[in-house]
Formats: sequence, C-alpha cells, structure tokens
Amino acid sequence: MTLYYSLVFALLVLEMSVFLVLVFPLPFSWRKMMFEFISNSPLIAKLQYGMKITFIFILILFIDSVNRVYRVQRELSEHAQAGPYGQVGVDRMEVQARKFYSQRNMYLCGFTLFLSLILNRTYTFILDILRLETTLKELRAATAKGQQDGTTAEVIEKKDKEIAAMKSQAEGLAREYQTLADKYEALIKKDAAQTPKKDL
Repeated sequence: MTLYYSLVFALLVLEMSVFLVLVFPLPFSWRKMMFEFISNSPLIAKLQYGMKITFIFILILFIDSVNRVYRVQRELSEHAQAGPYGQVGVDRMEVQARKFYSQRNMYLCGFTLFLSLILNRTYTFILDILRLETTLKELRAATAKGQQDGTTAEVIEKKDKEIAAMKSQAEGLAREYQTLADKYEALIKKDAAQTPKKDL
C-alpha cells in the first residue's frame, strides 16, 4: 500500500475509534464535559478544519480509484474478448492484481468518506441530546421548586419524546453503520476469494 493510502487507512481506524468513543455509554456529566471541551477548544476547531481539507484529498483519491477500477475492468473485458489465445497468464494475473488493488483503494476511500459523514451526524445528534437532557433537568428542577405552572408537564413530556426520538435515531445510525461495515467486510472477503494469488 502506498503512503497516502496507508494514511487513509490510519484515518479510517482513527474515525472508527472516535465513533466508538462517541457511542460508548458514559455518565451524563462526563459526556457533557467532553462535548463542551470539543465544542469550545480552538485546537479541536483547527483540527476539524484540517480534516475537512484532508477529506477533499480523500475524495479526489476516491474518484481516481473509481476511474482505475473502470479502466482495469475494461482491460479485463478486452482480454476476455481476445479469446483464449489472446490471454497470456502473467498479463491476466497482473491485471487481476491491479483490479484487486484498485478496488481495495476504492473501498478504503469510500468508507473513510462515508464514516466521516456518519461521525458528523452522530456528533450533531449527541449534542442535541445533551442540550435536550440539560433542558429537561432544568425544567424538572424548576417544577420541583414550584416555579412553573401546569404547562411544565406538557413541556417535559414533549422534551422526553424528543430525547427518545434522538436516541432511536442514534441507535438506527449505529445499526446502519454496523450493517455497512459487515457488507464491506463481506466484499473484501469476496474480492480476496476471487483474486488468484501469485506464486512466489
């Protein structure tokens, strides 16, 4: 794997780690402190800006890898049309190897970009949930002190429904990510099984 695809792989592993930290069940106060630090830290803001630029380069790599997959597929179809005498074993294996590597690079870049979108949405959902839970705690505290009128119960019920909806959305997002990760793993296994190994 070339250096830039190794960096893309490292970024994918980093994204998966961040996603696990985001969805890991932490106490409310710890999670709130962590997200306040992320939201207010200038270092994190600069890092997020740098990551946006990095994702533009990964998008370019993804487009390039899709183009390479298309070219190799076209080359394989030309070999198949040439008939059995037009295919040299070494050439065909070399084209198959290039097909495997180009597909691997395409999946790697594609899933890195896709996971970045999932991370962004998950981060937004969790921030919304934290804000709603904070508002709910304030309303419950105000109700306990008797500072609110009879509409407080309706507001609390509405906020409870919003929090439940946000939690179900976050769980659905996590399930969708797991499904896509399973499909990705199945595709990698399928490609590995279909690609003939070179004799050393």
